[in-house]
Order: sequence, then C-alpha cells, then structure tokens
Amino acid sequence: MSCPVQHGSGGTVTLDPYVKDLRAEREILYAAGPITRVELPGGVTAWAATRHEVARATLTDPRLVKDVAYWDDLQQGRIPEAWPLMSTIPPAPTNLLGADGAEHKRLRLLTAKAFSARTVERLRPRIHELTNDLLDALEPRAHEPLDLKGEFAFKLPMSVIGELYGVDSAEHGHLRDMYVKFFSSVTSPEEFMETYATMERYYEDLIAEKLANPGDDLTTELLNAGENGDALTHLEVRGTLQVVVAAGHETTVNLLCNAVRALLAHPEQFDLVKQGKVGWDTVVEETLRFDPPTSNMVFRFATEDIEIGGETIRKGEALMTSYGAISRDRDEHGEDPHPDTFDLTRQKGRHISFGYGPHVCPGSHLARIEGQIALPLLFERFPDLKLAVPDGELENHPSIVVNSLKELPVLLRP
Repeated sequence: MSCPVQHGSGGTVTLDPYVKDLRAEREILYAAGPITRVELPGGVTAWAATRHEVARATLTDPRLVKDVAYWDDLQQGRIPEAWPLMSTIPPAPTNLLGADGAEHKRLRLLTAKAFSARTVERLRPRIHELTNDLLDALEPRAHEPLDLKGEFAFKLPMSVIGELYGVDSAEHGHLRDMYVKFFSSVTSPEEFMETYATMERYYEDLIAEKLANPGDDLTTELLNAGENGDALTHLEVRGTLQVVVAAGHETTVNLLCNAVRALLAHPEQFDLVKQGKVGWDTVVEETLRFDPPTSNMVFRFATEDIEIGGETIRKGEALMTSYGAISRDRDEHGEDPHPDTFDLTRQKGRHISFGYGPHVCPGSHLARIEGQIALPLLFERFPDLKLAVPDGELENHPSIVVNSLKELPVLLRP
C-alpha cells in the first residue's frame, strides 16, 4: 500500500483524500513540525497546526478568524468551483462555527441552554432507553455479520438528535445520507451542489413546520430564543441546526466505532475495563485522544501576518487544526506509553479533540454521555462481540475532515 501522504515541493505535505493509511498520515504530519504547509484535494494549500502548544495558541488567537472573507485564495479566485471541502466552511458568520468575537458570544449565549451539561444530563434516561431499544432490534441478527456503524453507532445519536429537533424517525436515514456526502472529500462538484441545496431546503422546511406547529423540541426553542429584539434569525437557526448534527451526531458515531475498534484490537486494555480497574469514562477519553472523531478542522484565516511555531502565517492565508497529528504529540502525552498506543492507564496529557477555546465543540457533553452509556450496554449485551473481518480490512470514509469508518462489520454472538 502506498503512503497516503508525501512531501511535495517546499516541504508541503500532501493529504490523501481517500485516507488509505490514517496512522501514517498522522505521524508524517507530526514529524513535519508544529506548523506545516499542507496540500488538500483540488490543489488547495493551507497551514496545519500539528502540536498542542501551537493549536492552543492558534485556537485562541483573535487574529485568526472564521470569516471566509479574509481568505485570500478564495477572494482571488484560486479555489476550484464547488470545491468539496467548502461544505465545511460557513459562507457567512451565521452560526457558532462561522462567527467570532462578540457575534460568536451572542450566538453561544442564545443557544447555551440547549447544549449545557445540565440539559444534556437530563437526557441520560432517554439515551439509556434508546440504546436498549436498538440492542433489542439487533438480537435476531446476533449470529450473522452486520454493520455496527449503520445499525447501532449511527442510529443512536441520530435518534437523540432527531428527538431534540422534533424530527420523525423516518427522516433519519435521509439526514445520514446528506451528511455522508457533505463531509466527503471526493464528492463531485455537481453532487456537492445538489447535496448543499437539498440540505438547505430540508432545514427551511423544518423551520417552517415548527413555526406552524411549535413543539417541545430544540428547533422550537431556538426559534423562540432571545428577547428584546435579540433573537436568532431564521438563517442563524438553520445554521445552528446544521452545526448540531455535525457536532452532536457525527462525532458520536465516530467515537462509538473507534472505541469498539480500539477495545477489540487491544484485549489487554479491554481486560482492565472488564475487571473494573478502568471506567468507561476513561475508555471514552482515551479513544478521543487515540483516534479522534475529527481528523482536521478547516479553517481559520489570518487577518495579519502571524509568527508562530517558527513559521509566518501571512495575512489572508488559511490554517487548519490537525487533531489526528496533535493526538501523537510526545511533548503533551509523553513517550512511554507512546502516543501511538491505546493505553487506558495513560497519566500524562489531556486531549483537545473537541477543540479548545471559544469554539470548543458544543456537542461534547452529549457525545461523552452517549459513549459512557452506549458502550457498556453494548458489551454487557454482547460480551463476545468481535470483528467480522480483520482489522486491517476496515476502510475509512474518504474525508480529510471526519475520521469515520465506512462500515464496522461485527459478529455480536460468534
């Protein structure tokens, strides 16, 4: 198998949109230095932060903003038309991902109640119930191979998000298909534009429905957020709903799949859990560090020249945060055990796989709770669960942004 990343001219690291060897990609990015030039699909170039120290600094630097108007390559017409990764870059500061400063603070305050730890904590009983319902549904197929991602890891967080939104369960598959295309690095320009338009129509229809028939759900709550004229616009509500699916669903799907994979690949570590020496909260946190649900977050843009990590980010240049490479940072996580090792007894370092600073992922509480509930219930029900194919045959979804398996084939009761 060829290496997925290679050094091009000028020390640039070229990322493979098909993600054939994610482990090698992380190591090469890490070895390239704390901040390095990268080439993304379509020949688009940017900087990448690959170490904790630089990432924490750049994620809190007000000179690096989310507003795409500051991206010189885009303004000068150097970005390919319908570039697939444009789907991950907010076109205007209309949601938590795309806003900065006072506007970001306003949006965060107006949506804080919906994403607070207290609010999410109240969902525990319902998440427990939904998990058991999904496991019950798997019982008839326990002796045959099935895709744990599609049948369980996807359905649980989508069911939770769907209930939060007030969306009928029949629509969950449609939402999934849209977001699979939304995050793909290899979607054709035509398919990308069609998906983007479909997604916008979907949320506009949902908002219209909730305006006509308000309910006890997040969509209605967002539409009613704010007072004294400081309410969310419908465009801001739509943007927030889009962010929640990405933040509260996609991250959880990948967390669940990556945790199952890591435990099965490291039976000596799994034994610590079975023996009660390590809690499931530790499993969740080490999985988030070892195999983060987001590989790279794009982009922030420099509003002036910035010296950092021994390099100069020029005004108008783009910077992404490489969480995959950051997870291998020896300065943060030590050499023993090596950061490339899944180790539930690890003592040194704290991951930043949900981000850092003002833009830390709003869905982090929800993802953690779902992982802490779903994983033990899954293995209590199916203690002999194993992969239905060798680990080396598992394939990643073609995306340099999300770290997502195409499928996770398992046997629940071999």
